[in-house]
Amino acid sequence: MEGLAELAEYRLTAPLVVRFRDLDAFGHVNNAVYATYLEEARVAYLHKVLGRTRPEDYGIIIARVEIDYRSPVVLGDELVAGARVTRLGGASFDMEYKIVEKKSGRLVLDAKSVQVAYDLKEGKVRKLSDEIVDKLREFDHVA
Repeated sequence: MEGLAELAEYRLTAPLVVRFRDLDAFGHVNNAVYATYLEEARVAYLHKVLGRTRPEDYGIIIARVEIDYRSPVVLGDELVAGARVTRLGGASFDMEYKIVEKKSGRLVLDAKSVQVAYDLKEGKVRKLSDEIVDKLREFDHVA
């Protein structure tokens, strides 16, 4: 139950569905699929905190993802992801994630990502808007 206790630290949690197509030849979720699980948690976060529903409204790209795998996941496991912002910068912010198997409380992974504000039309990094900074700061109490 260690993982479930750690999820209590996250104001945003989201259920994840393990699909048959996520499995590899060994019958467990392929390591590359976890980046998609993190994306699902990040999208849920951005929707809840920023009210963003369309990808073109995000104005954010991923610069880095770091995943530490803790235990395997198989078909039938029920997963819950926690996502939170841990650092705000001028043009970027860091997020931290935990994914836990719901029934056992087993920690599946810890991860981090760096998001960068990006102007797709101009093709360049831009400053995070005051609105985004204020909403992220308020939701996760980030300094």
